[in-house]
Amino acid sequence: MSVNASYPSAQPNDGFTLWLTGLSGAGKTTIALALEAELRGRGVRVERLDGDVVREGLTRDLGFSKEDRDKNIERVTFVAKLLSRNGVGVIASFISPYRDARDKARRETTNFIEVFVNASLDTCIKRDVKGMYAKAIAGEIKQFTGISDPYEAPEAAELTLVTDNESVEQSVARILEYLESRGLIAPVAVSAGAEVI
Repeated sequence: MSVNASYPSAQPNDGFTLWLTGLSGAGKTTIALALEAELRGRGVRVERLDGDVVREGLTRDLGFSKEDRDKNIERVTFVAKLLSRNGVGVIASFISPYRDARDKARRETTNFIEVFVNASLDTCIKRDVKGMYAKAIAGEIKQFTGISDPYEAPEAAELTLVTDNESVEQSVARILEYLESRGLIAPVAVSAGAEVI
């Protein structure tokens, strides 16, 4: 994988902000959890910020209007900025439907990487064990992204994961490869005496 020459040189101890965006049910949290475990296993300092968890604490006062969604992402961006500039890898998994809010996160955080977790609406609906899409389609839930509220897909994400036909393991492997290519994490060392094929 080639590395864009416009990126500043990075070291494995530099922080980064890996921003997973996509519809509810696309696989953001599942990928983030698996990625977090892999990075911690490699000794990487990492913190995971997840939409549902953050709304239970940091942004519990906010609703789902565009203004409140923007405030939600603004607060998360502030946390990610503090962590990433102090050498922590941040995995942020949020629907974050608006490009302007994601662009602001890009400007304010260290080594921002936008990851579009892309799954079709039909796939997301099939994966919805909570029945949220069904309620939104029936009009019982207002301002639901992908149904009654828009989702502005990334136009130039660093990575696009098509989770309709890509396993969690494949998605995580692609993210790790990208982080290695940017010099943000060290490659896994081949143990002494191991056969290299």
